[in-house]
Amino acid sequence: MTRFLSLILYLLLPFALRAEDGYRLWLRYDKIPDTRLVNQYKKELTTLSIQGQSPTLTIIRDELNRGLSGLLGYVPKPATGLTGLVIATINSPLIQSLNITTDPTLDEEGYVIRNITHSGKRLLVITAKTEVGLLYGTFHFLRLIQTRQSLQQINIQSSPKIKVRILNHWDNLDGTVERGYAGFSLWNWHKLPGYIDDRYIDYARANASLGINATVLTNVNANALVLTPAYLKKVAALADVFRPYGIKVFLTARFSAPIEIGKLPTADPLQEDVKQWWKDKVTEIYKYVPDFGGFVVKANSEGQPGPQNYKRTHAEGANVLADALAPYKGIVMWRAFVYDDNVPDDRVKQAYAEFMPLDGAFRENVIVQVKNGPLDFQPREPFHPLFGALKKTPLMMEFQITQEYLGQSTSLVYLANLFKEVLDTDTYQYGKGSTVANVLDGSVTQQSLTAMAGVTNIGTDRNWCGHPFAQANWYAFGRLAWNHTLTPKQIAEEWTRMTFSNDQNTVERITTMLDQSWETCVNYMTPLGLHHIMGWSHHYGPAPWIKDKHRADWTSVYYHKADSVGLGFNRTASGSNAIEQYAPEWQTVFSSRQQIPEKYLLWFHHVGWNEKLANGKTLWEELCYRYYAGASQVKQMQLDWEKLKSAIDAERHRHVQQLLAIQYQEATWWRNTCVLYFQTFSKQPIPASLPAPEKSLDYYISLEFPYAPGIKPQW
Repeated sequence: MTRFLSLILYLLLPFALRAEDGYRLWLRYDKIPDTRLVNQYKKELTTLSIQGQSPTLTIIRDELNRGLSGLLGYVPKPATGLTGLVIATINSPLIQSLNITTDPTLDEEGYVIRNITHSGKRLLVITAKTEVGLLYGTFHFLRLIQTRQSLQQINIQSSPKIKVRILNHWDNLDGTVERGYAGFSLWNWHKLPGYIDDRYIDYARANASLGINATVLTNVNANALVLTPAYLKKVAALADVFRPYGIKVFLTARFSAPIEIGKLPTADPLQEDVKQWWKDKVTEIYKYVPDFGGFVVKANSEGQPGPQNYKRTHAEGANVLADALAPYKGIVMWRAFVYDDNVPDDRVKQAYAEFMPLDGAFRENVIVQVKNGPLDFQPREPFHPLFGALKKTPLMMEFQITQEYLGQSTSLVYLANLFKEVLDTDTYQYGKGSTVANVLDGSVTQQSLTAMAGVTNIGTDRNWCGHPFAQANWYAFGRLAWNHTLTPKQIAEEWTRMTFSNDQNTVERITTMLDQSWETCVNYMTPLGLHHIMGWSHHYGPAPWIKDKHRADWTSVYYHKADSVGLGFNRTASGSNAIEQYAPEWQTVFSSRQQIPEKYLLWFHHVGWNEKLANGKTLWEELCYRYYAGASQVKQMQLDWEKLKSAIDAERHRHVQQLLAIQYQEATWWRNTCVLYFQTFSKQPIPASLPAPEKSLDYYISLEFPYAPGIKPQW
């Protein structure tokens, strides 16, 4: 019997290994069941000709073999001439003979995919100026097949709108991840450089498939040890893996590193020995990593050291690093997320107040990294006023892909809608049409250094991101960093087809779930412009009662300002006057109770409980209805997912099913907590049509979560 069971297990093992666990992300190359469609693709792919030999071209060959053998059960025969699928750079003799014309906007990373007829034969050509461009074009080509697009009459030319498309890992050297909800850090520093985990290669593949071309390996709350030779050897090993995929490595630089690892008495950026120390350190780094991208710096924020410790400006601090990097064409990404030890009248004003006087003072290889909103990755914020306001300084976007304030890894919240709401907003700083996106890509500023960063949601969980649907946020960031004109629905449909199914009903249902999920989350967390009312420190769950901490602007009551009169932070001229940091067009809108979009109402106004909103409901009534609607919308997501049970593999369906159940519990918790808490100020009943909360406010206040994920343990 034992031998019989062993035989059965042996026979079943290959099937067990193929169970869907999300590891393959959107690079699933499963066989297309439609034989007719497969045959159509095969007609276009009779042979494969890839010109040249290099690590990147080998990756292209391997990816095509993997993709086409999986999707079509067929690999085109290798060829050397003009036949079938031809992949080569534009300056190769083969492509030159085809006289292919390209738009002048094709850049070094861009690519062309085109059907042509040459000497009576149909050819499918992927070409680019560089081999990395060919790699990006290859992934686009495979995406066409994955999403069942026709290969006939293709004429695609694509170049990235943003030059540096970078993931920020908030990974610590001890393996923990700050604000990480998918396990531990990918980087096994202990085993590097000797052991190269296959996950590093699959990570690079996934990023290259999106056109992400840079990665920051370490936390912005930096550890200077990563700049020592012992760790630079490890960094070099990762850079060697990523290089053929077009990915450059960046590191976070701790401003006090000259003291901590350099044994200098000071880190004053204007001291000559400090300047020389950074020059020597940068030279050392480039010996290990010849294509090192540069530094990301968090300085004078949340206790991190910086130039202000020495009464120097952010520009003086950034320029020392920039001067050291300049001979190697490296760049400094200097974060604008700053606030000092003195609590200001309004935290959201501080970055603008500190950086506007420095406009034009930074070196040309410094780019200021600005969060999408002026506070801190809240479920919804107005766009950051620095976008467009700094005229002489390159600016880059910092989005948070990891869901620190949006349900963490238990919630289905698709962030492309959040990203696009910000990107598409008109700043008016260069006249009408100067959107945040157009500021970022340099089209209105004429800046040549452009970048977009995403704080990752990636960890050692088998499915990379904790929640199967959280993969869509990594995917959406990459696609928008390449092309910010794409719509959230386009991206959602594309990701769904590649990740789950091409069945039209399945695609439509999942796309709808994704498209509605962010607004749902905002409704049950922070409707009508509320913000920063989450749990203390770990940021898990609601806690609008937080007060009496060592910083007022680390509390909830500082932001919602609920009282017997009403709710909300007055940022108009009669309050903190934060509106003055925006263009006049926005000042008019934000200051007006009649014109302001209600999604920003309580961000800019203290509104009376009985004041009528546009729909005729009072603020109190609308607040209640928004909270209850959010929880109900999660329940609807559960029902929609259940209808897909027969269309989704059992493993991932069960995984999402359980997480949606948790999300509904958490949405109900947010709803009940916030309504009961704000009721203590409004003194009004919850509308009779809405069910009463199951527990008392005291019960919700009593809840504690000392082991919530995503923050470094305090031993």
